Amino acid sequence: MSKAKIEIPIIYEDDDIIVINKPTGTSVTRDRTGEPELLDILYRQKNLTFLLVHRIDKPTSGVMFLAKNTRVQTRFSAYFEKRLIKKTYLTLVTGVVPGPTGTIDAPIGSSREKFETMCIDHNKGKDSLTNWRLLADFGTIALLAVSPVSGRTHQIRVHLPSVGLPLTIDPLYGSSRPLLLSEYKGGNYRLGKNQTEKPLIERLTLHAYQIELMEPEPNKPACFIAGLDKKFAAAIKMLTKHNPNGVNSFVHPEDFTRILNAQRLP
Repeated sequence: MSKAKIEIPIIYEDDDIIVINKPTGTSVTRDRTGEPELLDILYRQKNLTFLLVHRIDKPTSGVMFLAKNTRVQTRFSAYFEKRLIKKTYLTLVTGVVPGPTGTIDAPIGSSREKFETMCIDHNKGKDSLTNWRLLADFGTIALLAVSPVSGRTHQIRVHLPSVGLPLTIDPLYGSSRPLLLSEYKGGNYRLGKNQTEKPLIERLTLHAYQIELMEPEPNKPACFIAGLDKKFAAAIKMLTKHNPNGVNSFVHPEDFTRILNAQRLP
């Protein structure tokens, strides 16, 4: 399906804002591919012009706010700048998670070695803070809830590898290999005759799941949730199903149901 025919899922809309679930692979701004950007797609879909309040990376999916006028854009942009909005991302990472929660406090700056990437830079980087907590331990792979306090470019994608927890799939900062159930299950995986294994997931394993307004606005919800796409949800289901602990791989088993049903995470 071409980008022009993509239907952007609408989470919430009123006279001031529209909240969407941005698909992976849709660029928030015009890029060199020539494919339609988010605002163009929304204009064709709604016949309205929207203004960006904040951004998320092209390969990242999830919840985004857009404004319907400059007054609202200014107001909501200020919420992000003043850290009056809490963002929660879901990500699959590879590695041994050192505990139930953690904080990464490391400055981020532009990489001088790799074009259009960021890195930890203790000399010239900007202060950057990321909180994370373990949702599920699947063994070699884990599911984290990650809340960036600051809003640096590629912050989660840079911070997590710096503590030994790279995203399971991130072609820019780690591995581009798709997640295969056969590799996760090891010798217990068997394909039928003439069957070819399909990856559980091939995209960047990062999703902007939840945005909370710390100072709720009148007549607006205080929390907005973007459900996972089918592949991301299926990957979590299969990692849970084929783990010896099953749903008890989750620190709080009820989070498994919350995530699959797009319900608020505490």
